[in-house]
Amino acid sequence: MPIDTENEAFTSKQQLAALHRLSLVMSRTLDLEEALSQMLACLQEQTSMQLGMVALYDPQQQALMLQQVHGVSAEINKDVSQIRYRLGEGILGQVMRQGESAVIVKLENEPRFLDRLNIYDYELPFICVPILGPNAKPFGVLAAQPMQSHPEQLAERTRFLEVVANLVGQTVRLIGKAQSHSEDIREERDQLRRKVRHQYGFANMVGKTPVMRQVFSTVRQVAKWDTTVLIRGESGTGKELIANAIHYNSPRSNQSFVRLNCAALPENLLESELFGHEKGAFTGAVRQRKGRFEQADGGTIFLDEIGEISPLFQAKLLRVLQEGEFERVGGNETLHVDVRIVTATNKNLEEQVLDGEFREDLYYRLNVMPIEVPPLRERVEDIDALASFLLEKIGEKQHRKLRISEGAIRLLMAHSWPGNVRELENCLERAAVLSESGLIDRDMVILEKSPLERKVSIPVGAPQGMAPRQNAAVSLQDDNLDERQRVIAALEASGWVQAKAARILGMTPRQIAYRIQVMNIKMRHI
Repeated sequence: MPIDTENEAFTSKQQLAALHRLSLVMSRTLDLEEALSQMLACLQEQTSMQLGMVALYDPQQQALMLQQVHGVSAEINKDVSQIRYRLGEGILGQVMRQGESAVIVKLENEPRFLDRLNIYDYELPFICVPILGPNAKPFGVLAAQPMQSHPEQLAERTRFLEVVANLVGQTVRLIGKAQSHSEDIREERDQLRRKVRHQYGFANMVGKTPVMRQVFSTVRQVAKWDTTVLIRGESGTGKELIANAIHYNSPRSNQSFVRLNCAALPENLLESELFGHEKGAFTGAVRQRKGRFEQADGGTIFLDEIGEISPLFQAKLLRVLQEGEFERVGGNETLHVDVRIVTATNKNLEEQVLDGEFREDLYYRLNVMPIEVPPLRERVEDIDALASFLLEKIGEKQHRKLRISEGAIRLLMAHSWPGNVRELENCLERAAVLSESGLIDRDMVILEKSPLERKVSIPVGAPQGMAPRQNAAVSLQDDNLDERQRVIAALEASGWVQAKAARILGMTPRQIAYRIQVMNIKMRHI
């Protein structure tokens, strides 16, 4: 309800309508400049208070800085940000210093008015009120000029402008908090991105053997482009690490990197997980859900264990790879995505193609740029560097510095590592737990046997008196026994003498003592 400029009354009803309108326009945006501009425009339209201005105090400049002026030409508005008022300087500086409103009945009679904008009518009044903070201390001013000279309205208009100044103060503080929070989030995001890039940078890809240097060279080259990559290798060789390195060193590094283990889900859930579903598509689909491909739009999707998907699902995946389009489960809308595909497998896909278990056309779609990661047993020269790298990582978690002896390294290099780098990391973490000083020696290295090596036998030429009782010998050679049962069987065979039981099992006394402790085996005294 705009004010009639010929009407001599500024009624409470008009003020309430104007405040309602002002509160609406200031709550629509978190952009301070836009919020102030809309507020000043509304102030003129609803209350006939023209040429409104807002100035905020800048502690660094120690001056009031003009933020927004309404109703001026583009040329004047361009120079607004350059105008400032020191504390006590002019009407604005005085209101800022004293924290009290100033009302000028006629501008031509006020020598303190500086008029640096040269836009105000000297025949009309001028009102300037402080913008107060939570502690009632001013941090800015709001000023405007009534369009008509009605001295009897000035007190009412001043009170109204003070209420508006309170709204402006709240808006400025809320927008400031929101912007600060947004900046904190952006800074945290950027820090996480820098941390992830460092974590998956090429510097963290450890290996000096020729075969690994070739792998690293290929990864550096392929990371630059959107080429589809198939990473091949045994479990535990670090295929996911390479997928991460490809994404975080690519032009898509600022976008999403979405991972999915295809072997972890049955086919009916895999389709929903990758493509998403519509509300009501199946029992339990209570809302629409975006799939992994939608989440990865603009970024990279990493599909691990790709050799485990069924031929039926392979056809659906092939369409996404060829056309970049799909439908959510239960939906008719065709969705288009821009996603880079990186896959990994420990299967022999060529044999699966020959056996009819894997589509040949999908195989060629995935195998554009293959990267073969060698098992650890084929690059034992890297074990020394890998152990140092992994111990540094483990030491960070344990908040201490870890070292490893030459003897322990030689023992690690003699192992076959069926579990590859993952097994090496587990082995070193166990050893670190056993080390009180931070030095890992041979006695602390507990090498796991593969499932095919689980059978335990008595060493040939064992001294007399160490041969186990018949029932104990049977227990030791039983493939169905777990490790705890074998340790108990060896202890029974040795008359519960730890040193003898250790020799039976091919361990050191320290290793069997550790197992007795962690497996909670109650020792007998014979």
